[in-house]
Amino acid sequence: MPLAPASISISRATSRLFALVPCAGIGERSGAQGPKQYASLAGRALVAHTLAALASVRRLTVTLVVLSPSDTQFETQVPGFGGWVSRDGGATRAESVANGLAVLGARGALDQDWVLVHDAARCLLRPAWVDALIDACIDDAVGGLLALPVADTLKAERCGRVHATVDRRALWQAQTPQMFRLGLLREALAGGTAGITDEASAVEALGHAPKLVAAPLENFKVTYPGDFELAEQLLKARAR
Repeated sequence: MPLAPASISISRATSRLFALVPCAGIGERSGAQGPKQYASLAGRALVAHTLAALASVRRLTVTLVVLSPSDTQFETQVPGFGGWVSRDGGATRAESVANGLAVLGARGALDQDWVLVHDAARCLLRPAWVDALIDACIDDAVGGLLALPVADTLKAERCGRVHATVDRRALWQAQTPQMFRLGLLREALAGGTAGITDEASAVEALGHAPKLVAAPLENFKVTYPGDFELAEQLLKARAR
């Protein structure tokens, strides 16, 4: 594993902010040839856009990318990456996050430090959204996440037909980053990662109420085949 860049000093005086990007998936739903994080979008690998956005957040101490143990592409697909890389990815996203927390701890991160977990496939992330999350959560007792208030009418289904219309007024669609203290998040994942799809739900299971910080629809997760074309159009529009 690479050592910490020389410019990073490990100080115990203040709480620092680390980004953790689980990047060990194989993209089964994406239709891409190979792991979707390495699909080409606007001339770069998808995950390269993600990591470039995080690199522009000046308050982040370092970003750790957690790869599959069998990953042989990252260094080629993201040349010059200045953060940390660990090949400790698990079978699920939650396992990769739990393993990544252990790596951060081994490299000097403390329980009181903040960890911002971000999906590799949310490649349209803007640094300003991350800064807004940090500003909202840095003094919070629990932490929080970027999320999108649900605007559409929601239907519950049964046997292919509408069973009920769901009240959307208090519903939000979870996004990332999700920002929690390392110690709290480690505790939340210590009981097992089965069925956990995001960090906030694990923290909720401990009885905490994470803070919701509004973010735009543009921060969507590239998941299905049609998402790649939309993401590429948006990235090219930004470049223009």
